[in-house]
Parts: sequence; structure tokens; C-alpha cells
Amino acid sequence: MGLISVVVPAYNEEGRIGGMLSEYCEYFSANFKEFEFIVVINGKDKTLDIVAEFAKKFPQIKYNYSEKRSGKGGAIIKGFKQSSGSFVGYVDADSSTKPKAFHDLINSLEKYDGAIASRKLPGSAIINKEPFLQRFGSFGFSALLKFIFLFPFKDTQCGAKIFHRNVILAVLPELGVTEFAFDVDLLLRVWKKGFRIKEVPTTWEYKAGSTFDFSKWFWRLIPNMFMSLMRLRLLYSPLNGFVKFWDKHIKKIKI
Repeated sequence: MGLISVVVPAYNEEGRIGGMLSEYCEYFSANFKEFEFIVVINGKDKTLDIVAEFAKKFPQIKYNYSEKRSGKGGAIIKGFKQSSGSFVGYVDADSSTKPKAFHDLINSLEKYDGAIASRKLPGSAIINKEPFLQRFGSFGFSALLKFIFLFPFKDTQCGAKIFHRNVILAVLPELGVTEFAFDVDLLLRVWKKGFRIKEVPTTWEYKAGSTFDFSKWFWRLIPNMFMSLMRLRLLYSPLNGFVKFWDKHIKKIKI
């Protein structure tokens, strides 16, 4: 197996990034000959300092920093562009997906063009559930997704995915969605090009410590999720020319 590139988007993750890098670097060092972690850092906390210290011990860690937030999707796209592996993926900075579960995805690349972790398949194990409002929001997002798109995947939002490099190169010039619908946009583009994607049961654990207060923003997130998916639906329809109008006028509406 060739070089494995894993992008880690990290926005103000000083409380969780150290544990994640420790787990993943030690596991990958014991199981893979070639790998790199590309940590794309946004925010103003001490995440940069922590990652820089880990990079002294593990030269496989590369990182870049911007104080300005680019969104999860924007960070991943930036990491994709800096990657050089034969296999390119990404994982959340909170270590909710354990290294062994990510290894299961990599093993699937022997027969498939890509693999995504799923919490909604038989065989999946949820060690610690999300708070109720986050589960409710996730359920709503999935319901909207099934209503708007005829999509074959049960769990698009689990933050662990990996693909053969040629798959990423095929869709990278088209990617531009940076917020809630990034994973959906990525998977839609990959799926529509005929690549074979394996959805793999995973072991997943909710990790507290996010700087984002979901309960505080819940009533704004739900309509914003809906608007993100509606915009994406327009992109994949004969009305895609309307997206420019959407971005200029509708996207600016404050909810």
C-alpha cells in the first residue's frame, strides 16, 4: 500500500486535538509504512501550538494555520490540495472515530474506490451517544437528505472517509461547498461519476469539548441545514443557473 494522506480539520480544538493525534500517530506508526496527517488549523486558541509540538515527535504531521475560519469543507478542500498520498481521506479532530475503525475503511480500498464510516448500519457500535438535540438535528438532516436526493448512503455525516487519489482529483476542481452540505456534495459528485463507494459499519463515540454550542444555535442550524441542501439540490438540477441569484440574495438572509 502506498502513502496514506489523512486531512484533519481543526477549528479551536485545543482540548481534543492532542489526544486524537497521539492515538492516530501511534496506531498508524505501528500499522502503516507511509502516512501523513495534514492538520488544517483555524481559530485563535492553542491548537497550533499543540500540533506544532506533536510534529516535532511525528514528522508525518504537516499543518497550516489561518486565524479566519474556512468551514469544515473549506479546511478539507485545502488539505486535499496539499496531500500527496495514493489514498486521501479525512477524519474529525475529536477522535470520535478510533484509528482501528479508520483502518477498516482503508482495508475496503482493496475492492472499492472509496469508503465511508457509517453509524447506521448493522454492526455499528455507538459507545457514547450525542446529546438529544444533536441527535434530533442529525435525524432531521438525514430526513431532508432522503427527501431531496435519491441517495444510497445511510450516513453521510460521520466524519471519517477515504478514497483513492484519482477519485479526489476527479472531483476536487468542482468542490466548493464548505459548510453543512460538504460531505453530501463530495459524495454526490463521487457517486455520479460512477465510482464505487463502500459504506462501512463503524465504532463511534461522542466526545464532549467542542467550542461550538449546538443547543445555543439549534433553532438557527435547522433552517440553515435546509437552505444548504436546497442550494445543493439546485446545483444538481436544470435550474443550477439560479444558484448565483441564491448566493447573492437568499444566502444573505439572516435566520
